[in-house]
Amino acid sequence: QVQLVESGGGLVQARDSLRLSCAASRGTFGVYAMGWFRQAPGKEREFVAAISRIGISTYYADSVKGRFTISRDSAKDTMYLQMNSLKSEDTAVYFCAATSPYRDFGLRAPAGYNYWGQGTQVTVSS
Repeated sequence: QVQLVESGGGLVQARDSLRLSCAASRGTFGVYAMGWFRQAPGKEREFVAAISRIGISTYYADSVKGRFTISRDSAKDTMYLQMNSLKSEDTAVYFCAATSPYRDFGLRAPAGYNYWGQGTQVTVSS
């Protein structure tokens, strides 16, 4: 089992940048594919980005492609989401998630993940 803790959220202006971090409990970070999801008030949780277990493959929602970059650092057991050119519609609670061990498919759906962080609020003012 893995525990996830997000950090880095906050209040920023439109067109600003922000980097979210997701720290995983130590030991087996490399066996999990990981992803970022977000949920705005009154909306369903939506896929943002995902990264395969060893970081070779990355996936993005069309709405963030070209603006957000997902990465992972196995030495630090941490995943990141670099968010540039933020827009007001990016305002949401952002969650990081990890799959079951050795799974690298179905990464665009919440059902593909077994473990979730508590979320971090990102607010973008226009």
